[in-house]
Amino acid sequence: MADSTIQTIEIDAEPEACFAVAADITSYPEWATGVTEVEVLETGPEGWAKRVRFVVDGMVKEISYVLVYEYDHPSLMSWTAEPGDDIAEMIGSYRFDPLDDDKTEVVYALRAVPSFNIPGFLRRQAEKQVVGTALRGLRKRVEELAAG
Repeated sequence: MADSTIQTIEIDAEPEACFAVAADITSYPEWATGVTEVEVLETGPEGWAKRVRFVVDGMVKEISYVLVYEYDHPSLMSWTAEPGDDIAEMIGSYRFDPLDDDKTEVVYALRAVPSFNIPGFLRRQAEKQVVGTALRGLRKRVEELAAG
């Protein structure tokens, strides 16, 4: 993804556990900072969310968008946004790479272009914050569930 933000984090769990948490999109408001509302609009044949409407706290205003998901279980989860009032373009993915000792490296890539004017450096800074916060939230959630 050209001109996107890419970050990684190591999680003390197998890729399947990481994928399961990421694919449980309806639980995002419980652990994904800023996500205030999730509505699954369409489910795929495997039972995972295919089209999802999100409302997130964008600090300046609430931002609403619809994502369309694709899955390659248990190694990849990717999405694209339907253009809307708040988001002109969004492409993202989680990749779950197995490591030794039943750990996973999660690679999160995101490119988001809002439908409103914002300087490029601020857009990239916001992407970095979203990606870093999401990865830390994912790790915390996965490791909490693994600990029981």
